[in-house]
Amino acid sequence: MNEDLPLHLVPVRSRDAKEFVRLWHRHHRPPAGQIFSVGAADEAGVLRAVAVVGRPVARHLDDGATLEVTRTASDGAPNANSLLYGAAWRAAKALGYRRLITYTQAGESGASLRGAGWHLIASRPPRAGWHTASRPRSSHGIDHVARFLWQAP
Repeated sequence: MNEDLPLHLVPVRSRDAKEFVRLWHRHHRPPAGQIFSVGAADEAGVLRAVAVVGRPVARHLDDGATLEVTRTASDGAPNANSLLYGAAWRAAKALGYRRLITYTQAGESGASLRGAGWHLIASRPPRAGWHTASRPRSSHGIDHVARFLWQAP
């Protein structure tokens, strides 16, 4: 793939975004649901990255005015994630949402988010995961990892 081709935004169907995440994301599976997704393609029309936006995973943030970028995935195309984070915020605002958030894991730089003007607003300590007696869930290998909460400008 030619890394020098400029990227542009493209619409992406839910099933296609999830398949892209399945193929390219380093440590997460595709999210269960979404409100919308957006992609970045090169001039040859090749999809190089996707962002999936949905309701916040944390129930206390699911206030009807907030969305969360639940996944981004890229084949390594330069600046693709920054392009998508900016587009996701513009789209969320156009739909009437007042807040857009996302999380990064400890060890991820957040460069794409800073490049899109996002702000780090909180850190979350490592925890055991989502498994509880009333809602059993299997581990996906990302439990006990500190996370950082970011918000769009």
